Amino acid sequence: MSAPAADTLADLVRLRAHRPEAVAEAADARRRRPLIGPSGRLMIIAADHPARGALAVGDDAYAMADRFDLLGRLRLALSRPGVDGVLAGADVLEDLLLLGALEDKIVIGSMNRGGLAGAAFEMDDRFTGHRPADLAHRHFDAGKLLLRIDRGDPGSLETLHTAARTVDEMAALRLPVFVEPFLCHRTEGRLRTDLTPAAVTTSIAVASGLGGTSAYTWLKVPVTDDPDDMARVMRASTLPAVLLGGEVGDDLDRAYEKWRAALRLPTVRGLVVGRSLLYPSDGDVAGAVDTAVGLL
Repeated sequence: MSAPAADTLADLVRLRAHRPEAVAEAADARRRRPLIGPSGRLMIIAADHPARGALAVGDDAYAMADRFDLLGRLRLALSRPGVDGVLAGADVLEDLLLLGALEDKIVIGSMNRGGLAGAAFEMDDRFTGHRPADLAHRHFDAGKLLLRIDRGDPGSLETLHTAARTVDEMAALRLPVFVEPFLCHRTEGRLRTDLTPAAVTTSIAVASGLGGTSAYTWLKVPVTDDPDDMARVMRASTLPAVLLGGEVGDDLDRAYEKWRAALRLPTVRGLVVGRSLLYPSDGDVAGAVDTAVGLL
């Protein structure tokens, strides 16, 4: 018997209210695929920002706050040829499950969302999202953790310890874990990410050594401005990596060129891009996604 599916967003709300068990049924019935398909590349749409309270896109502080609009954009992006899957928190993934949008897609659950954007405790990025056991129970395909390190913050040691144990748990379940590492610091009370080649290289080296095995570890890394710098940065590890899209503003063409150059590097296996494709300045989600897929 197939799992119940919602045809419309109104159906989705009714299903959530009256049949919460439908989430588990949809997860059990979902058609799965290997992490890496015939192309050897990954194109993942990221939508885990809302769970951290990061709702802004450009000048619109609450662009991602409209869940109905976000789901429409995600369903369109996931329907485009060459898109392999999605990265998101539990609520978004379960919405997409009930809407039938995750069939034959890679599903990556976001795990640590406790460091809310702009909060005094933003560096205390606790695992308030998926646990490794949740990902296995829902038959999801991988997990993602954010690893922000501030050398001036003693709390970063606890972050490193928790991340390492999570890498161990994921490996025990034979689930890939995408680690997104950054060196950070506070300036005038605001958290700043250091994207210099030296900082990115160091963060990659630290992330690669987490846990008792790196067999199931992937890296999720930002792209430096200089292609030569990026080539040197990516020599810091042999682990497979995907490129972090991040916010690119209105200059999406420049971002495409940076991604294109970095995708030629031997350890780079694909792209994980969110806001810049879901909310392009010209409003053409399909066009932005198709162009990004073309880079692969």
